[in-house]
Amino acid sequence: MFTFAGTILHIMEYKNRDKAVLVLNDGAVFYGKSIGIKGTTFGEICFNTGMTGYQEVFTDPSYFGQIMLATNPHIGNYGVNEEEVDSDGIKIAGLVCRNFSFTHSRPNSTSNLLTYFEKANIVAISDVDTRALTGYIRDNGAMNAVISTDGTPVAELKARLKDVPSMEGLELASKVSTKEPYFFGNANAKYKISALDLGIKTNILRCFDERDCYVKVFPYDSSFKDLMSFEPDGIFLSNGPGDPDPLKEVKGVVSEVVDSGLPVFGICLGHQLIAMSQGVSTYKMFTGHRGSNHPVLNVATNRGEITSQNHGFAVNKEEVENHNRLEISHLHLNDGTVAGIRMKDKDVFSVQYHPESSPGPHDSRYLFDEFVVNMEKYKSKN
Repeated sequence: MFTFAGTILHIMEYKNRDKAVLVLNDGAVFYGKSIGIKGTTFGEICFNTGMTGYQEVFTDPSYFGQIMLATNPHIGNYGVNEEEVDSDGIKIAGLVCRNFSFTHSRPNSTSNLLTYFEKANIVAISDVDTRALTGYIRDNGAMNAVISTDGTPVAELKARLKDVPSMEGLELASKVSTKEPYFFGNANAKYKISALDLGIKTNILRCFDERDCYVKVFPYDSSFKDLMSFEPDGIFLSNGPGDPDPLKEVKGVVSEVVDSGLPVFGICLGHQLIAMSQGVSTYKMFTGHRGSNHPVLNVATNRGEITSQNHGFAVNKEEVENHNRLEISHLHLNDGTVAGIRMKDKDVFSVQYHPESSPGPHDSRYLFDEFVVNMEKYKSKN
């Protein structure tokens, strides 16, 4: 419940905020206002078209190293709830939005978004023309950027921005992966899964738990022997940030995983690594896909799905089409890019989107069920 005096205080804070600036790698400059946290942060700027679920987005490890541009004009209006996170904390490098709500109205929220950002010291700017900025990125591509709320001169920001490494060629899975193995779910569950953590989302683990699966989550640099030590019924390869190409050793482990005969399921970065393990290349997309309204075609059923997506790299479509062991299972209907693959001779499949759908529609959660069916077949044979 908010008091009248408290509301007046928030309005005064809103009007008296410091100026802020966003500088893109090509020299373009956009101005806004600070939400009240002084600082400067760098990263690749990307936009998300989702209309809800900002807390899940901010805590998604796949966004590590990126400045999030929210196309939804209102951010923070329903506060935050500590039980709705997808990792151990905020993973975005910074936030750019149109309207930042200093008050919130959801009854079961545990905090307002400003306090949540202050605890993590996340720099954010609002009052930016986000429609113009999103259009600019659509025309010119994803690129590095800097947002600053501490008065640093634009000329200095441009100079420092030149030293920020490109997302292409950048290995980030090691920055977000667990350092030690841990368990999730019921130890007496019917199925056991070894999950390779490249930046795994908590809601993926919840989807497995709901399907009577007990998961042991392993660090990104675990060996095939490590994964097999749990005696799993299936292996899961998670989502994660950065370019898949530098993960050479992980690709080798994935090759062993695919050849093991175990059921395998991959999401996003895990999907890309499965393709790479079979000799298929990946590439950096012009802007990437980020949002909870992306249309995908299931090739086998010829049915459409609305999906939640977050990726800046994709699998080479022509190479999959010409591959003797792989086939395309899903296609992105906006641009025809590969949204899913499966092996013709093994129970190995993966998708370039997030079927756990947090946030997003649940159209694709059947993929978890397919993985469980594959594990049941494996258990029956062995």
